[in-house]
Amino acid sequence: MTRDAASTLHCHQIHSHKGLVMSVRRVMGIESEFGISNPRDSSANPMLLSSQVVNAYGNEVMPNRIRRMRWDYDVESPLRDARGFDMSRADADPSQLTDDDYGLANLVLPNGARYYVDHAHPEYASPEVTNPYDAALWDTAGDRIIERSARLASTLTGDLITVYKNNTDGKGVSYGTHENYQVLREVPFGDLVKYLTPFFVTRCIFAGAGRVGLGQEDIQPGFQISQRADFFEAEVGLETTLRRPIINTRDEPHADPDLFRRLHVIIGDANMSQRINYLKMGTTAVVLSMIEAGFLEIDFELYDAVTSMHLVSHDYKFETKQRLRDGSEMSALDIQKHYQQTAARFLDETGETDEMAHDVVTHWGRILSALEHDPMSLVNEVDWITKLSVLNGYRNRDHLLWNDSRLAAIDIQFADLRLDKGLARVLQQKGKMDLLFSEEQVAEAVANPPVDTRAYFRGTCVAKFVDQVAAASWDSVILDLGPDVPLKRISTPDALGGTQAATSDLFEHSELAADLLANLKPEHVLA
Repeated sequence: MTRDAASTLHCHQIHSHKGLVMSVRRVMGIESEFGISNPRDSSANPMLLSSQVVNAYGNEVMPNRIRRMRWDYDVESPLRDARGFDMSRADADPSQLTDDDYGLANLVLPNGARYYVDHAHPEYASPEVTNPYDAALWDTAGDRIIERSARLASTLTGDLITVYKNNTDGKGVSYGTHENYQVLREVPFGDLVKYLTPFFVTRCIFAGAGRVGLGQEDIQPGFQISQRADFFEAEVGLETTLRRPIINTRDEPHADPDLFRRLHVIIGDANMSQRINYLKMGTTAVVLSMIEAGFLEIDFELYDAVTSMHLVSHDYKFETKQRLRDGSEMSALDIQKHYQQTAARFLDETGETDEMAHDVVTHWGRILSALEHDPMSLVNEVDWITKLSVLNGYRNRDHLLWNDSRLAAIDIQFADLRLDKGLARVLQQKGKMDLLFSEEQVAEAVANPPVDTRAYFRGTCVAKFVDQVAAASWDSVILDLGPDVPLKRISTPDALGGTQAATSDLFEHSELAADLLANLKPEHVLA
């Protein structure tokens, strides 16, 4: 960063809280890497394609930028482990050094999201939100941003650039859809491992995106529930791209580290179904609330969680049971039913009145019941079942075996984000795949940040002072007021600070970035 020593300004918090923790409501977000290709040129460099895509969108929505925007890596700590130590940089795989600036396209958008090139993929990290409905909404906004970006880049370059919301290229490479949840620091990390592992191993029965082929390189013919499951090789660990663990231990809270941790969930699939995306985030949030409340008790522990994760994904007919450490067996459905029934009791015994919490738990129960009695009734709602229905249509019509390359191509086309080419997008347009949001809602989320988190402050700074935002991160905005003035870092460590309610008057009375700094007062509650 030019003028390295950016002076830091904290706007002191005038009230204290332990954070929004209320059944399904907590600070959360989704970050997704997207598959990318030039179908006319198989040798095209994916890093270059990704840069073209991100820059094309940045140039359209922020045309007045005269300098490259940076991510504020100074506040990142990717090698800190929740088990109480820091991995050395010498021991880390290069892919773990996410605080290195490679000079690739790296934007903060007016809707508060981060949009950048992550090695060979464009990645959209949604702004922080406070509930699963908004998490699914701003994730869908990311789909539209990526699709728009690819169209813009194709027009500019004259090449056809396509993007896919999936998790594997079918050639042994997997890329992530990560979830993030703010969790109370006081909860022992061992409790998170204990109670979340069976839940995560079996969650794919309703949240999986479906995949043609078994094994990391699709060596065996067949169909499975999850795109990610076969790529996991450890139960607990810090890595995200090698020896992927079911429970990731990265301890980078982007909040007060004495109060919170950020649970970084890397086992999920990329969902085209808006309703399942909502359910995935909501069920995980309520399980976390039960753990924090000391309410969740389970008397089962998987004998081999990694093997179970593979077996659950491969068993789309629900014919197997998972071995537990006590020698007994349980099906994936039974494990999920245990969590859902406990969640229903949790809401009842705590007197929860939040309608969204009850909707999530009721929806969860309905999905599990349908999976048990008539899975195909969930066509057009559950990703993997919808995809399986489409694939079986082709299989029956053309008498195809699972190892037919045409089925693998259909699998990828299902995740194509183009409105007229992607199978999921076509089904959505025809009313054959349930939607949760109107296109007007999605367009609003594309353009604007959530109003109830610090993303509002970040996104509004970008929208109003784009030419003076030198860099930003989840918990900072750095302003450049000119060559003779030190860079100014505004620290925003409280995810529930910097909201519209707290800062709308600040922006109303700040025509310039310098005015913003001059007008910043304690009552704006940024830190």
